[in-house]
Amino acid sequence: MGRTPGATAADTRDRLLRAAADVFARRGYEGTRVSEVAAAAGLSNGAMYAYFGSKAELLVDALRVHGRRLLADLVAAEPTRSLPDLLLASGRTLRRRREPDGELLVEALVAARRDGDVLGPVRGYVHERADWLAGLVRRGQDDGGIDAAVSPRAVAHLCLALAVGTALVGPDVDPVDDEEWTALLGRLVASLAPAADPATTAEMGSRP
Repeated sequence: MGRTPGATAADTRDRLLRAAADVFARRGYEGTRVSEVAAAAGLSNGAMYAYFGSKAELLVDALRVHGRRLLADLVAAEPTRSLPDLLLASGRTLRRRREPDGELLVEALVAARRDGDVLGPVRGYVHERADWLAGLVRRGQDDGGIDAAVSPRAVAHLCLALAVGTALVGPDVDPVDDEEWTALLGRLVASLAPAADPATTAEMGSRP
């Protein structure tokens, strides 16, 4: 089967990506056959290859379009909210029960360690996300909410590591009290704030 009558190329491509996200999340990269993705999308193998050159390309594009992006969704919904608040809010949701879209990054990273054809596209995707996160941190530094001495790239790496780590070790594996998790995140986020001016601190301490 080719494109559904009346459907645009963009519609067909998105249907393939949605099907790929669901199948990869359920069966993993190695356990997924291209024919399964095509069948889930209601298309033939040939039609699928008209849109994607390889299974690796399909995986990364599905991740790019349908992967879970908690922080990005918050930024889009509340663009004027401070970065520390956004980091805390997105961090709290990391401990929620995993959803299929949240499995995609883990599957992609595991596949990249085992398959050289996957490594390059996944590395490119991770760099895209790290660049976006680092840019967000720089914006927070410009706004004064993040210490200018902090490395934006290091903060981006920490955010990615937390996202992947909590996807692997979720509440079904190691439950942690929500209040304790939130309190810890609060301390981590607070550590990113600019250091207090010693002169100002001394002045405030000398006031009656």
